[in-house]
Amino acid sequence: MIPRLTDLPSPAQPSRAFLDELRLRGFGGDIAPGDADRVVMATDNSIYQRLPQAVVYPRGAEDLRRIARVAADPRFHGVALAPRGGGTGTNGQSLTDGIVVDVSRHMTRILEVNAAEGWVRVEPGLVKDALNAALKPLGLFFAPECSTSNRATMGGMISTDACGQGSCLYGKTRDHVLSLTVVLMDGTLWESRKLAPEELARVTRRQDMVGAIHRVADGIAREERQLIAERFPPLNRCLTGYDLAHLHDAEGRFDLNALLCGSEGTLAMIAEAKIRVLPIPRRSALINLRYDSFDAALRDARVLMALGAASVETVDSKVLGLARGDIVWEGIRQFFPDDPEGPAAGINLIEFVGDSEAEVREKLAPVEARLAAEGRASGRRGHTLAWDGDGERIQGMRKRGVGLLGNMKGERRPIPFVEDTAVPPEHLADYIAEFRAALDRRGLEYGMFGHVDAGVLHVRPAIDMKAEGAERMIREVSDEVFALTRKYNGLLWGEHGKGVRSEYVPEVFGPLYPSLQAIKAAFDPRNQLNPGKIAAPEGEALLAIDRVPMRGQLDRTIPAATRAAYDEALHCNGNGACFNYDWQDAMCPSFKATGDRRHSPKGRAGLFREWLRQLAAAGVDPVAEAGRLRDASALGFLRALPERLRNSRALRRGTPDFSAEVKAAMDGCLACKSCTGQCPIKVDVPSFRAKFLEIYHGRYARPLKDYLLGGLERMLPLGARLPGLANAVMGSLPGRALAAKAGLVDAPLFSGLDLGREAAARGVRLASAATLTAVPEAERERHLVIVQDAFTSHFETRLVLDLIEALKLMGFTPWLAPFRPNGKPLHVHGFLGAFRRQAEAQAALLRALAVSGIDLVGVDPSMTLSYRSEYPGIGVETPPVLLPQEWLARRLHLIPAREAGEGFALLPHCTERTNAPAAVKDWQGVFARLGAPLTVLAAGCCGMAGTFGHEAEHRAVSEQLYGMSWKTHVAARGERLLASGYSCRSQVKRLDGVTLRHPVQALLLRLREAPARPATLPEAA
Repeated sequence: MIPRLTDLPSPAQPSRAFLDELRLRGFGGDIAPGDADRVVMATDNSIYQRLPQAVVYPRGAEDLRRIARVAADPRFHGVALAPRGGGTGTNGQSLTDGIVVDVSRHMTRILEVNAAEGWVRVEPGLVKDALNAALKPLGLFFAPECSTSNRATMGGMISTDACGQGSCLYGKTRDHVLSLTVVLMDGTLWESRKLAPEELARVTRRQDMVGAIHRVADGIAREERQLIAERFPPLNRCLTGYDLAHLHDAEGRFDLNALLCGSEGTLAMIAEAKIRVLPIPRRSALINLRYDSFDAALRDARVLMALGAASVETVDSKVLGLARGDIVWEGIRQFFPDDPEGPAAGINLIEFVGDSEAEVREKLAPVEARLAAEGRASGRRGHTLAWDGDGERIQGMRKRGVGLLGNMKGERRPIPFVEDTAVPPEHLADYIAEFRAALDRRGLEYGMFGHVDAGVLHVRPAIDMKAEGAERMIREVSDEVFALTRKYNGLLWGEHGKGVRSEYVPEVFGPLYPSLQAIKAAFDPRNQLNPGKIAAPEGEALLAIDRVPMRGQLDRTIPAATRAAYDEALHCNGNGACFNYDWQDAMCPSFKATGDRRHSPKGRAGLFREWLRQLAAAGVDPVAEAGRLRDASALGFLRALPERLRNSRALRRGTPDFSAEVKAAMDGCLACKSCTGQCPIKVDVPSFRAKFLEIYHGRYARPLKDYLLGGLERMLPLGARLPGLANAVMGSLPGRALAAKAGLVDAPLFSGLDLGREAAARGVRLASAATLTAVPEAERERHLVIVQDAFTSHFETRLVLDLIEALKLMGFTPWLAPFRPNGKPLHVHGFLGAFRRQAEAQAALLRALAVSGIDLVGVDPSMTLSYRSEYPGIGVETPPVLLPQEWLARRLHLIPAREAGEGFALLPHCTERTNAPAAVKDWQGVFARLGAPLTVLAAGCCGMAGTFGHEAEHRAVSEQLYGMSWKTHVAARGERLLASGYSCRSQVKRLDGVTLRHPVQALLLRLREAPARPATLPEAA
């Protein structure tokens, strides 16, 4: 039994008193001093980890003013604050050992849109892609791009002066900021905008913090004009934050935003931003140009830029290779054909935009003509052309490059610390050659991609940060790369901010650094805002790259064997793809519903890592503990039960235990496995959640509902023998009351059909090794075995019978496998010993059936895909079990084609959509063969997710998720809407009273209503 865990230091007394004072002054947001809240905010997308004292979530500008006023109280001058948005920074910009001020939970509104004048007012927590989605119907967009745009906030983009693809055309974030409403450290709310000389004169006469800030900044701009011109390099990615070079614009107006944009929350807290928005180009085309070498791609980029491209992005072979194994590849593979020499060693993505196809083609023509005329010159291998949405998907692959690099195999993983250097584009190839030589000398692998048009390349060396000496490697490489950027007149931080790398600021600014200190002192006289970054007061130190705690140092304290056993969580690199704002995206439903980062794959992975660390500190081996629990006898279980019950009572009385905080985060997981498919790192929450629950319930008693749900598959065949009685009991008031008492709601009812008897009546026999091997080998391609799952067999028996009929009408011979529990409910609830036993029994059956060579096919995606995921995860191998569409897609040549008819729309199960994307496309191929176009709709989670929606504690979240995505689709599509998941169809019926067809049932409809084409018509290949 694991001990109670209380290893984290409590928030310091000044911070606790600060939070108490905030409450007294009417703070309207959330205050979160809990250990789990702090652990989740201790990391970002960098290599660092700093445990904050607490997290506060302001609801608006007044809450920000309360925070500043309390901080100005002499009692709290030692309390540090760090504003935070999406938490996607790669250099620890928002990490702090003080109090995090997170604006991403509540301050997310679009306040005003002025389409005629081309501007919007937004709160700082609004996600960039959410803004653009709202602007799209108006034909407008916010132009600066970043790879994390589906979770990066506007405040974060302003604070790092973010930019990415297209910056040579559109500029950086600051080029689109018209005004900023900020809270200063005395509580003043100030609108920072461009000031004409007479306005500036009035402001500088003010005898308050506003006046002092403007006097200091204007004085430095005038007195240090020559130094500023010398120190600020003329780069597209010029120095940002404290940008003295742009304090006065070409018209002579003073712009304080030049200091604020890119200042990383060290000068003020952003409450609101007025930003410029632009018309969306109506058409775009992307040339995807392949090369013999990455160096050739780099050197060719400047030639291509001269031809009028909107942007030129480059990707190396490492990122391309990782993309081929990612969910993203399915939608773009046709644009990257393999050359006779093998896969390309690098690609350039050259984008052209315009308001019409004719305009874009006019720009494309000379480029394509040149490429055709020069052939293999400059190391080129050939190219493809992608228009509009296809190009966007390819750019999406490039944007995922950061995460994809993190999915390299092994303990050495590419990490950010020198990844966003900028040099003049004409020097980029030579600079990168020296950069690569520095990494090659150290035997480091790396991946590269970036914005060659701007001279920015993202380089991530692969280092095992858990290894001794990793910090020394960070220091050596950083110092050498910094020197290289100086040699080539570039910058170490060209795009992703300074953060922990601020130690290099004094050398870059040289004699101007005291001016930065003066600006910091004017804005933040007590050095409370994100201290240690960009500029520090006289006598105070800046942060240093190897003197800030790193995630790897903490992970190092976890024994290697434990790390290996739980690597589903430990490789999370914090990229935050699971924070995608889009409700029509599958990952991550619990985060979308709650807005709480604890309820996300990244949050759960971070909490699980900390839990393992605390277990290691307590001398507990979780692998051994799990083995002991699985081997325990029934008698041993009963002997330990009183202590479990005592522990549970103590927990309910408020006895602290970090394990309980982890459990609360794990309880919100729907086990939909979208993270397993969509996370670039393949963080697998359901797997490590199951392992956690197994050990957690070695200390604390389980609720009754866990036993009921875990044993569901074994109980259903018993209930199916007397379906009328079972349904009467489950549907009665006492039955529902008893279920509610156990924590369960809306139990499904038995179909009342006996699958075995009904199948036999249709000529379908029960499969066995003997009966299958008797099938002549030449006929086996037309035979298949339907592998039963508990839910469709017992609750949707009609669906299995419809599958049988559809297969027979297509000329195939189905068999029915004997029913055996799959075990997935046991896995979901952490009964891993029982799950292994059921999995081994089912695997033995499947192996016996597969000896014949006849394929196995499952009906429900979630249950079927568990044979590919959960089973191998515990070392149980099975023969392939295909989804119906996968099996049919391989036999299209055997299916007579049908005349064209009305189409359908499909909402795939989340697990199917994210873990088997090729199978989703297979549905379209099968439907096309039968003359019915199939549209796969973008959608989030339906909210049911197996048993999740039937648990009373999750009922509200389940319904909320349904309303966020599926409800709209169901209302709009009617009877032409299909759903492949049993749980999804159950949710629609439960909440909307609508019965959706499974795709197989729509195929059956087509087979019945549409005759086969005449034999003279060409057959599909």
